[in-house]
Parts: sequence; structure tokens; C-alpha cells
Amino acid sequence: MRKDGFDCDVLIVGLGPVGAMLGLLLARAGVSTIAIEKDSAVYPLPRAAHFDHEIMRLFQQVGIAEEVARHAQPAPAYEFRAADGQVLMRMDLPQMAPCGWATGYMFHQPAVENALRDRLTDSPFAQMRLGHRFVGLEQDADGVTATIAGPDGERQVRARYLVGCDGASSGVREAIGGSLDDLQFDEPWLVIDAVVQDVERLPKINLQICDPARPTTCVLMGPGRHRWEFMLLPGETAQQVLDDGFIQPLLDAWDCGPMRIERKAVYRFHGLVAKDWRHGRVLLAGDSAHQMPPFAGQGMCSGLRDAANLAWKLQAVLGGKAGESLLDSYQVEREPHVRTYIQLAIGMGQVVCTLDPHIAAQRDAGMLAQRAAGAPPLPPATPAPLTGSGVMTGTPAAGVLFPQPVAEAAGRHVRLDDVLGEGPWLIARQACEHEALPAVALADPRLAPFGDTLARWLDLHQTAAVLVRPDRYVFGTGEPATLAAAYRRALQGQIT
Repeated sequence: MRKDGFDCDVLIVGLGPVGAMLGLLLARAGVSTIAIEKDSAVYPLPRAAHFDHEIMRLFQQVGIAEEVARHAQPAPAYEFRAADGQVLMRMDLPQMAPCGWATGYMFHQPAVENALRDRLTDSPFAQMRLGHRFVGLEQDADGVTATIAGPDGERQVRARYLVGCDGASSGVREAIGGSLDDLQFDEPWLVIDAVVQDVERLPKINLQICDPARPTTCVLMGPGRHRWEFMLLPGETAQQVLDDGFIQPLLDAWDCGPMRIERKAVYRFHGLVAKDWRHGRVLLAGDSAHQMPPFAGQGMCSGLRDAANLAWKLQAVLGGKAGESLLDSYQVEREPHVRTYIQLAIGMGQVVCTLDPHIAAQRDAGMLAQRAAGAPPLPPATPAPLTGSGVMTGTPAAGVLFPQPVAEAAGRHVRLDDVLGEGPWLIARQACEHEALPAVALADPRLAPFGDTLARWLDLHQTAAVLVRPDRYVFGTGEPATLAAAYRRALQGQIT
């Protein structure tokens, strides 16, 4: 225990991708963390399948993008097909998105988690305690005292804040009396992950087969891996569908050749959101705070966005740069974003999970007509800009994700985030000085590869400057001095 009576600044319960990312972001900022995990090693089998360009940008920020890329492949097109093979909907995914990476990636989760933990191990500000489980907590005005149990029995850890990243059945959420808002979607699916010998025999794009006889998903994973998901039909049980004799005919229908099944499991796809993500000095992130069906591929992505949003705010509060009220903006910003993706995933699931042949025929006819007319059959997937005290609402582009220009220099890609480093950034047309904020003018030689792109962005929003938060979201736009003053007030909770 330190002289101030605390073992760490932040105790993280759960060391999946969300907990590991949060710990790494905090440790990189000099915030002392202890992360506990009930298991002694990374879960060795695939779980999440997809992450998007914003998340790859986050991996870039913590220095593991190249390692992650070795276990991922850019996501190709995504098609919904009728039982007879007709394309009901197609989404083509650009290979360069606003964050400077491909729109999406299919990946192997254990490799990514190991990369995060390796970086966490290297930090002098982070401790990992594997094989330790959360038992309970008590909190007071100054901090949280958690009881944890490990190989040597129970002990207490004293932290200024505790973040529960301990999954869908979160013990931390239960300890603070948290309840869930059920968004009324609950469907059981059989999930099969396999290592495939001949990937050329498999589809090169991700597929949703909207067959009322058996709705099916077929998607790429990390290189050399593939996933199938089969909806359980009424009367089928988990024990029945996990039998190899049940599974093999389902896979044989795809004529995929020799393969090794890595994992088979039955999951219930549902939409849930915790009603309270903060209770005093205890906060929730990832599946502890929200769960969604997998159809939009945004479950893990949403948890990692939680980590990025929460990390800079905890750093600011613990460093004395912000009042504790800044933490109230966490759920205000993240919950609408999460609900947008949950509703999108549920909408996609409702399209896929139709079992009535007559209703399915009507659905197919409607989607084919929309496709012929060029109209999108699903609602837009872009969440609304962030609002609340953490952004300068009312200024152009406030609350949107700031793009990351990419340029070629000396035969390699150069990305804006690597040049400017950790945020916040105050990017202005003209040179300016602000003690508390790193300010950079368009004429700065470091911005030479990106100057035209950044100038066009400022022109588009008719502004002299932009202030970008550490999580790469736009705080606000306007005159540099006005932005700097507004940011200081926002950190103290003085913007509503």
C-alpha cells in the first residue's frame, strides 16, 4: 500500500479486451492500475469476430496495430441473401475509412488480447493479478475497498476508483445493485468456429442467409479461420445441437473441405443496457454495461469505445485537471451511442431471424424492391454526435469522431495520430499558444503531409480551429482562445 493509503488509483475487475485496453490507456497516462482476472490465461478460443476502423485506430494509439494486423484481415462485403441465393442487401466496405484504416476487420480475439496484455505487462504503472476473482466492495467519499480472492485466500485492495469490466454476468454490477433495461430481443444460436485447410472453397464475403428453414451466418475470422452461426429452431436444445452428429450435416452443406472445429457453443443473442453505469466511485464498461446481438459486429467495439472514453476522464480527474463531475458525462455520451448499435443489431436480427415462410417471402420481396430502387433496407448505422458536458454542443462537428489523415512518406504510411501523439490537440489555421493545451498550426512542419486535408476539414466546418479530445472525438470548433477556455470549463463540469 502506498503512503496515501491506496494500492492503486484504479482497480479494474476483468481483463478481457475492454479491461486490458482501459488498463493500458490509463497506465500510458501514468495512472497506477491493478487489473484482476479470475482466469489464469487468455481464453484460447475465438469469441468476438469483428472490429472497425475506429478500434484499429485505438490499437494504433497503444502501439499494437501491427501485431493486431497479423491476426486480422480487412472485412470484405457483407450480404444478406434469401434462401434461394438472391442478394437482398449488400454492404461494400471501403478499404480506407475516416480513421485511416480499413472500414472493418475480421480477427482472432486471443491473439489481440495477448498483444494488449503484453503491453500492459511492460508498463511500470500496471499490475495484473491473474487467478483472482472479485468478491465484493465497499466505497466511501475517498475511494473503494474491494475484496478479492486468489490462490492465497482473500485480501483487500484499496483504489480511488473501480471499473467493472467483468462481462455479462458482472459481479461488480451486482455489487452496486445495478439493473438492466431489456430491449426485448432474445434468440438462441449455435456458434461454430473452425480452422479451415482450404479457404478458397469458402465464401470470400460475410453472409447472412435469411432462410426461414434455418437462419444462418457465415463469416470470415482471422486468417485461416471461419465461423458459422445457426439459429436454433423451436424445440431444439443446446445439448442436441452441440452433438457432432447434428453439426456435421450443417457444415457439409457448405462443401468446405477438411477443417478442425475449434469451438462449438450455444449463445443467446440479446440486447441489454445497464440503467446506471456509475455508482459513486464504481463504474461499468463493456458487457458489464451493455450487451447486443452480433449482427452489426459492434459488441467488442462498443466496449473498447467505453474504455477510450473513460480513460481520459479518469486521468483528468485523478490528475487534478478535472472535477469528478466529468465522470457523469461518461454514460451520457456512451449510452446513446451504444443504443444506436443495439437497435441496428436488433433490426438486422429481426430481418434474419424470421421463421415464418410467408412473412419471409414478404420480407424478401420488400428488400429486393428496395435494393432495385437503390434505397437502404436498414436504418443508418452512424450514431448521433456526442452531447453533454464533455463537448461544446452547438459548434460545428462537436461530438463527432475526428478523422485521421494518412499520407505516404519515404515509402510508408504516416498517420496523424502518430505525429501529434496523445491528445488533446488544438489544431488551428494560425499559430497560437495555450499553456494547458498542445496547440499546432497548419503551417507546422509536422502537419505538412496532412495540411491540405486538415484545411479542407476546417473549411467544411467554417472554423478557425478544432479542439480534439484524447479519445479523438471533437470537443468543439471555433476561435482557439474560446475553445481553450470552454475546454477548461468543461473539465470542471461548467458546461451543460
